Amino acid sequence: MSDSLPRTGPDACPGAIQVHQALDGGLARIRVPGGALTAAQWRTVTEASAEFGDGGLELTSRGNLQVRGLATGAEVSLAERLSVAGLLPSVTHDRVRNIVASPLSGRDGRGVVDVRPLVAALDAALCADPALADLPGRFLFALDDGRGDVAGLGADVGLRGRTVLLAGRDSGLRVAPDEAVAALLAAAHAFLAERTVQWRLSELDDGVARVAARLGATPPGLPAARPVSWGPIGPVPQVDGRVAVAAAVPLGRLSPDQARLLRDAPSVILTPWREVVLPDLPDEGFLARLDEAGFATDPDSPWVGVTACVGAPGCARAHADVRADALEHHSGNPSHGLPVHWVGCARACGSPAGEHLRMEATADGYVTA
Repeated sequence: MSDSLPRTGPDACPGAIQVHQALDGGLARIRVPGGALTAAQWRTVTEASAEFGDGGLELTSRGNLQVRGLATGAEVSLAERLSVAGLLPSVTHDRVRNIVASPLSGRDGRGVVDVRPLVAALDAALCADPALADLPGRFLFALDDGRGDVAGLGADVGLRGRTVLLAGRDSGLRVAPDEAVAALLAAAHAFLAERTVQWRLSELDDGVARVAARLGATPPGLPAARPVSWGPIGPVPQVDGRVAVAAAVPLGRLSPDQARLLRDAPSVILTPWREVVLPDLPDEGFLARLDEAGFATDPDSPWVGVTACVGAPGCARAHADVRADALEHHSGNPSHGLPVHWVGCARACGSPAGEHLRMEATADGYVTA
């Protein structure tokens, strides 16, 4: 759902336990802090989707995964499978484990802080804090290693290098890496103390100043970090001599065959731009396999940055089969230069952060925004 809609009811954000009932069955969202999965975890997810869902996997704009087509009650078996794999460490905190991170942190030599250990530490500390189970399901943490790739995603609480961000803005607070997790959780507590019905920090009047004040900081009033349109595509040399390969997932959905292909990788990193990064490879040979399987492996591919909600017939609100229409529109056409998101209704579910072209289906056809 778009974050711009007024908050008039309870937060129905889906999780691995609380699923959304769509026309095509239950929808479960699997939180993946930092987007990182081991090979064993990826196999668990793909096997679970094949057994309990429709076999495919959807990538979200927060680097999470969605399984569609669940039969009634199948979420119980899915949750058990995820728990064994370490993908559901807390039932109470399932929907609040929203953590994005710089996908290549610690591998390509960029950035000032390796945020990989911070992702694990933040997730563990978050799940260990009973009060933070009350965070809304749309509350987002971001760990940017200083390169600026995820700082502009509009996270409620984040880190860019050593700068604590609130709603993407400089809070005025600077922390060392070993202080970062405590500072981010303190900011989350401050948001809970200030909120009434708001789901996002940006929805609070003077929210940045109010939360910063509780942290003993004064925001300098700098503009919010700007979002990047998409992440790296193609081969990326690592500082250890190995290679990471990155590819966009057209329309943000992995087919069953594509999902199975990624089982052959040492690990999988999901990005907020609906891409996959396969790190720690001996060479870039895997890129050819991705290309053959229909991934977008060329930065100039017309599919880079093209995403869509599920549309009809999976969603009752949708006015069109947006995925089919997007496939017809973009096949063979050059890139728009901006990310393009196709949506079946005004809710605009799954919209990316920052400037993008929205193709919105209405009862009278498509409109652009």
